Amino acid sequence: MQRAAKTLERLLEWILILLMVALTIVVIVAVVYRKAGASLSWYDEVAAIQLAWVTYYGAALAALKRRHIGFGGVLLSIPMPWRMGAVVAAEILVIGFFALLARTGMQVLEVMEGMALVSLTWMPIRLTQSVIPIGAILFIIAELLSLPAYWRATATGHSLEHPEIVEES
Repeated sequence: MQRAAKTLERLLEWILILLMVALTIVVIVAVVYRKAGASLSWYDEVAAIQLAWVTYYGAALAALKRRHIGFGGVLLSIPMPWRMGAVVAAEILVIGFFALLARTGMQVLEVMEGMALVSLTWMPIRLTQSVIPIGAILFIIAELLSLPAYWRATATGHSLEHPEIVEES
């Protein structure tokens, strides 16, 4: 599992680097065009979509590293074995939410069949919105791959989200 997690981590890092470079280029080109007195009609729509992609893929990477929003201090203050029950409950809720998001994202893609962006009529909306189910599935995979280390750390009183927090024994 560690090898799969490391592979996914590298893949997500490269995807994010490419997305951020592309977003930077789009913003710079748009600024140059605007300064020259010509505005790009597609800039706002494309930049917003790129930002959403960075957000979804970034969230999956944060989940894989267990660096998303968490309550490590609160969790570690719960006595054992209730603490581990809280971990199970939290994981079920998070994975359940993202499974629902993936399912709903697929439904959105079905509804948008044949539609295109307003400013770039050759770009299918299904492609731009595919980040919803893909990002949700990647988040679930990241949660599952990072769960064993998270389980061990929580059981021993350490927070992966906030390494400075250690259970007082």
